[in-house]
Amino acid sequence: MHILFLSCLKATELIEKKLNFKLTARERFQLKAHKMMCSACSNYEKQSVLIEKSLESQEEINEYKLDLEQFKVSLIEKLNNQPE
Repeated sequence: MHILFLSCLKATELIEKKLNFKLTARERFQLKAHKMMCSACSNYEKQSVLIEKSLESQEEINEYKLDLEQFKVSLIEKLNNQPE
């Protein structure tokens, strides 16, 4: 494979890497050039970003649910331990 042009496999690897790490200048250039020619990889990146955001928001929802459950338990304990 040419040094400047990426395969779709390598492009998708860089797309996933980009979600969690900083790409080098060379990687950014190669990925941008590839996506300009490849609509499939451009769509893959959009979908990957959407999935990542969905997972992050789901994690936040789960944290709120956990906090709510802890609050309920704490409130019940306090109500049960209140002097009458």
